[in-house]
Amino acid sequence: MLRLEKVNGKNVWDILKLSVLDSQKSFVATNEVSMIEAYCAITANGFAFPFGIYDNDTAVGFVMIGFDADDYWTDAPKIAKGNYNLWRLMIDKNYQHKGYGKEAVRLALDFIKTLPCGKAEYCWLSYEKENEIARDLYASFGFEETGEMDGDEIIAVLKL
Repeated sequence: MLRLEKVNGKNVWDILKLSVLDSQKSFVATNEVSMIEAYCAITANGFAFPFGIYDNDTAVGFVMIGFDADDYWTDAPKIAKGNYNLWRLMIDKNYQHKGYGKEAVRLALDFIKTLPCGKAEYCWLSYEKENEIARDLYASFGFEETGEMDGDEIIAVLKL
């Protein structure tokens, strides 16, 4: 059974060992970078929720959820203000094509719908335009592209 587990001192090394295929590395930051970004967001009065994705006791991926914009995010897209963000999603190369990504998005959205940082209208995310697998996955949950960009990435939103 798939579950999310907050990243902590006991499981952080499991999460740091995970990686995507070489052909996917341009689509997602490493988990090391994500952990650093989570720490920086939190220490800048922001919100980050990094989770390991576990199938029973086996780490199979990583997901990170954010909320709003922290003090140092000067180029945040407008949608970030007061909304949740599916900031990162990765499934380890050894566990792809088993439905873990779809189930992890469902679990992440279930967490977001508990409104841990308060009420919001949207959950948003962004992805590289070449990442058709991500586009199709997120569209299957109802995320719609807005035409706006976050840097070089397409923004898609889901009304909560």
